[in-house]
Order: sequence, then structure tokens, then C-alpha cells
Amino acid sequence: MTTIAPYGSWTSPLSAVDASAAAARYDGARFAGDEIWWGETLPDQGGRCSVRRSAGGAVEDLLPAPWSARSRVHEYGGGAWTTDDDGRLFFVEKTDQRIWSMRPGEQPLPLTPEDPAARHGGLRWQSGMLLAVREVYDGGAVPRRSIVAVALDGGSPRELVAGSDFLAQPALSPDGLRLAWVAWNHPDMPWDRTEIRVGDLADGVITTWHPVTSGDTAALQPEWDAAGRLFYVDDATGRWNIRRWEAASDRPAVPIAPADADTGGGLWVLGAKWYALRGDGDIVAIRTNGSDEVVRIGADGIVRPADVPPRSRAVIEDVRGSRVLVSGAAPGTTGIWEVAADGENSLVVGTPSGLGDEWVPVARPFTVSGVHGDVHAFDYPPTNPGFAAPDGERPPYVVYVHGGPTAHTSGVPDSRITFFTSRGIGILEVNYGGSTGYGRAYRDRLRGQWGIVDRDDVAAAASGLASEGRADAARLAIAGGSAGGWTVLAALVGTDVFGAGISRYGVGDARLLATDTHDFEARYLDGLIGPLPEAESLYLDRSPLSHTEGFRVPVLLLQGAEDAVVPPTQAEAIRDALAERGVPHAYVLYEGEGHGFRRAETVAHALETELAFLGRVFGFETPGVPRITLD
Repeated sequence: MTTIAPYGSWTSPLSAVDASAAAARYDGARFAGDEIWWGETLPDQGGRCSVRRSAGGAVEDLLPAPWSARSRVHEYGGGAWTTDDDGRLFFVEKTDQRIWSMRPGEQPLPLTPEDPAARHGGLRWQSGMLLAVREVYDGGAVPRRSIVAVALDGGSPRELVAGSDFLAQPALSPDGLRLAWVAWNHPDMPWDRTEIRVGDLADGVITTWHPVTSGDTAALQPEWDAAGRLFYVDDATGRWNIRRWEAASDRPAVPIAPADADTGGGLWVLGAKWYALRGDGDIVAIRTNGSDEVVRIGADGIVRPADVPPRSRAVIEDVRGSRVLVSGAAPGTTGIWEVAADGENSLVVGTPSGLGDEWVPVARPFTVSGVHGDVHAFDYPPTNPGFAAPDGERPPYVVYVHGGPTAHTSGVPDSRITFFTSRGIGILEVNYGGSTGYGRAYRDRLRGQWGIVDRDDVAAAASGLASEGRADAARLAIAGGSAGGWTVLAALVGTDVFGAGISRYGVGDARLLATDTHDFEARYLDGLIGPLPEAESLYLDRSPLSHTEGFRVPVLLLQGAEDAVVPPTQAEAIRDALAERGVPHAYVLYEGEGHGFRRAETVAHALETELAFLGRVFGFETPGVPRITLD
């Protein structure tokens, strides 16, 4: 029997606690001996990242509490653990950023000396050598970064190469005589301009090196095949595609099965990989054009779809022979899959939503024409098999704005989306201009235009959805975190489209972000707005805090107390401006949380708080969720 009730007031079996538990976060996967190991963030253990395996049908922690594998290189980390061929675990311990080694069942042993100024990440075991990216805060204007070989006897790491502001993705040739890596310098970001470099190793150090790419493109992920040929991805044609370079030839790099899709993305974390070279000569690759697709590129150049479920956040984790590990999100499941030589796949570990398909909204790709060009989005309508709305009622919608801003969403509903859609609240995820996944030109639309293009695009998408009759134009909210929070605030002060806003650790003053943030993003705004001090007037004009007279609708602010990327001072400045103008608002500060919420209790509380806020502002009951008080 179907119950008739207003949108937003529907009851759902998916509680905030269940949604937070279902929001699994996997941090890498590796073949280890005859087993498969994976990293997993455990919300019920304060966000600790363990390394786990399946033993006798049960999940077993290889890295016991309180150890936590998490890197802080570039602040976002990545590549915090790996294994050697015999199943020995190497990991970066969160608390001291040292590299440790252990065998299952034994106590970890330190491999790098104690040094509070040093961080490590991007661990990679190749040709009998443990490689890492090392970051040392030595008092200089920019931390000293280098690629090092880690001594397995616990001695000091041996520096192989340095000399760039940033280095990433080291790849050692099969004979151990050449090293390839990605390098770039301020003010560029790794999706703007990088350089693939190859150096000769002699006596354990790089003696000479030369660039493989022009330095005018965003080349990423160098990999060597067994024949000593170098592969990498580059966006010289406007799309990240795979290329092959042969050192013995004077010919330019050869494109491998070019496509109007991206095999590549924003290098926010050091462990990101978008393709793998199989032992039989085939390549397994992620291709993104809005949504992700896994394909197999044969040695003959023929491209075949791989029947692998992930359609969002897909990443190549590891390869052994012709077996490949792929992680990502598929409708109803976030997990890690093994892809066999014949293309068959099996789920290694996954976190299903726990709900039947009838509860999970089907993403509808949605494109609207905006003032800056087409705007791409995914629409998730209210979905609940037991409820329907009264005739003539249109649903409230929340426009989700991804962070980055150089990132994207791929049209797979997660537990957070289902939490709202199952209660009768629609979600519209917008890939505004500047997002990855649609090519270089779409990504570059935001250059110099942050706070304008993103603001206009989310407003155009929301208005377009309402004009189709799919959403209630009077009950449109907007929500986002970090850079997405900036767009939320910019849209609230610069448009009249939205009736409420939810900012999670969002940026309110671009000048504060430029001066307070960490080194990886210290010059990010040069490309998004302009260099300081020359562009200071633009920073002032774009910042929502410069236009507090535009705040007219209720705002919810959620913030981590230990956020080093967007410190609490940003949220508190917005709070004070709202209070001064008498705009209804609420501010929630979560102790122990940084940039992005990891603890289960925080994720659950934030979901309930957002739901209560929407109910309070848009006038519907929220059964089972405490009411919220607005100041």
C-alpha cells in the first residue's frame, strides 16, 4: 500500500547511522602473495585506516589498532601503503609520517628515522626497491620534496631526485636503470601543466635526466612495460589519452587508442592510477566522459568494454600478470573488483547499501544550456516504494556542488544521496565548468573565473530542472564542501535561485584561503582567480564575505575543528556576517575532524542536521530526526 505524504516527510529504512556505515572508503588494494589486501577507512574507529584481507570468509585486520596508514604529503596524501612480492607490508603511520614495515602477525618496525619535519607518501615497490615521495618542512618557502629509495634495514632514505616544487608517481624501469616521474612547479597544478621526466640511475642516484613531454600539458602516470617502453597519459589533444614513448627512437610518442574521453583526472592524491599494463600486452583503462567506464585495449589496438561495475570514482589499483584490481562505486555497491584475463570480474570486498533496487534512485544525465555553455549534471529524483506525494506537489531539491573545484561526479548514487531521496528530497549533482571528465576545454572554463562560472552554472542547472517541472522552484537548496562550499556561498549572495544553503568547510574569503592554506594549493588560486597581489581586487570582488548584503536565506555551516585546508576561521567569519545581518543560521563545529568528515558519528550527525535544517526551512516534518534551532 502506498502512503500519500508530502515530499521530505517520507520515512525510510536508511538511517543516518546506516548511511554513514555504508559510506565505505577504500584506500588502495594490492596483490600480496596469493592474497588480495586492501586499505579501508573505518568510521567506527575514528577514521583509522587499516590494511585488511579476507581470511576464511571473514575480514581480518593486518594492520591492528591503533596503527593507521595515512599520508599527509601534499596534505591529501595517497599511496600510504604497499607490499613487496612476498607479502610484507610497508605503510606510512598517520601520527609520525614515518614509513614502517611489518609481516602479518608481527609488530611493525620503523624504516625511516624519526623526523617531525618529514612526511612520506606515494609508496611503490618496484624491481626490488621501495620508492616514496618525501616532503620535508625545513623552513624554506616551499617544502623540499624528493623521490627517495627507502632502506629496508632502517637507514636514512636515499634521495634519487629533487629540484621541483612537486614530484609524483615514480616508476622504475624493469632493469632498474631508469626512473620516470611527474614534476611540476608553482603556480601550476598537476591538471594545468606538468612534465614527465626520465632519469638514468647510476650508483643509486639520478645522474642525468631529460623531459619526455613538452611541459605545456598535464601529463600523468608514467609506466614501463616489460620491453622497457614508457607509457603515460597526456591531454595534448584536449583529452587525457594514453601514449607510448620509446627511448631508443627519435620519433614522438605514439597515441594508444585515442578517444573522446579522459583516461586521467585530477592528481589530488599520490596513489591515483587510471590504467594498467597487463603482462599479455593488453591495457586495462578507465575512460571518463561524465561517467566512468572500464575498457580493455588489446595489443592490436581494438578497444573492448570490460564488464566491470564501477561507474564513479573508478581507479586502477594494481596489476599482476593479466589480473587487475579496480576500485570504485557502482549502483548499490562501493568496492574493489578483480578483473581476470578473460574479462570476468569478481567482487573482492564491497559495501552494499543494504536496500533493494527499488530504493535506489536511477541517475538521469541532465544537460542545460548556461551563459557560459552547456552545463552537465545528474538528477536523482525522490525514490521510495512505499510513498507518493499529493497530486500537484513538486519535490524540494538539493543541488550538490562537488569540491576541488577540479573534480567531478559520475552519476552513481551513494548512501548520502539515497538517505535524502528515500525521504522525498531530490538531489541534483552538477559538474559545473571547471570539472574534470569532459575534456580540457571544459576544465579550463573556470580559469580566472572561479566564483562566476561555477556560480552561474549551478544556478542554470537548478533553474533548468525547475523549469522542466521536476523540482519546486521555491524549495531549491544548495550544498557543497570545501571549494563546493565556496560555490554555495557565491550562489547565495549572487543569485536568487536558492532558498537555503549548506556549506561544509566552505571558503568565504579567497584572500584568507590563499594565505592560510597548505603548500599544495598555495598557488591554486593564481589560475582560478589571478596572482596576488596584482589580482587582489578580484579576490575581494569574488569573495562571498565581500557581499554579505546578498545573504537573505537560511544557511547551515558545518566545520571540522582541525581543518588545515580551510580553517574554522572561514566558517566563523560567515557565521558572524549572518548573525550581523539577522539571517537565520546554524553553525556546527566538529572536534577531531579535519578537511572532510571521517568519523561515523560525525557523518551521521551531519546528515541528520542537514535533513532537520531542510525540514525547518522548507516546512516539512522530518520523522525520527531532532528539530534544529536556528540563530
